[in-house]
Amino acid sequence: MVGTSASEDAYTAESFVPGSGGLTALRRAAADCRGCPLHRDATQTVFGAGDSDARVMLVGEQPGDQEDRQGKPFVGPAGKLLDRALGEAGIDPSEAYVTNAVKHFKFTQAEPRKRRIHKAPNLREMTACGPWLAAELAVVEPELIVVLGATAGKALLGSSFRVTQVRGTVLEEEIHGRPERLVPTVHPSSVLRSDDREAAYRGLVSDLKVAADALS
Repeated sequence: MVGTSASEDAYTAESFVPGSGGLTALRRAAADCRGCPLHRDATQTVFGAGDSDARVMLVGEQPGDQEDRQGKPFVGPAGKLLDRALGEAGIDPSEAYVTNAVKHFKFTQAEPRKRRIHKAPNLREMTACGPWLAAELAVVEPELIVVLGATAGKALLGSSFRVTQVRGTVLEEEIHGRPERLVPTVHPSSVLRSDDREAAYRGLVSDLKVAADALS
């Protein structure tokens, strides 16, 4: 695509977010989002998935390669690991709403047909996508948000967020104008990259048990 649209330059999805219609309307509108340049290279928008009355919302960083191809969040290896950890912690994955702070896959690629390498979204891109997350929170109204990783934490809680300092604790913060309870933990993809995967996985389950206790 040549040139940029005014909405891309503005770096905000606000004008694309519908004022009513619930998750179905949000998902449909998000498919056409041009609120920042990330939509250009991604296959499609990957919006959140789950029930509108879910008690817990899981917020990750952004879609990965498999999510970008399938159009659904957390369907790749990290998503499968997350489902297993949730189950062990006592949270039914089918009863959670899962989404990402950024709805388009950001990646680098050495050349066509080579593997697409995940690239973390920057603060401007996370801020641009913020209206979608705010709209999801307003519809779902979860009792608890599980923050998966540093990028999601920065998107929700600001640039000073450090997941290592607050993981496995219950925070009470105002998010997009709403009082929320949050439990931060690592992103499941970091468990897959860990040198000691078993220990990292146990840490994730332990944090998710804190979330399960907060919901009980």
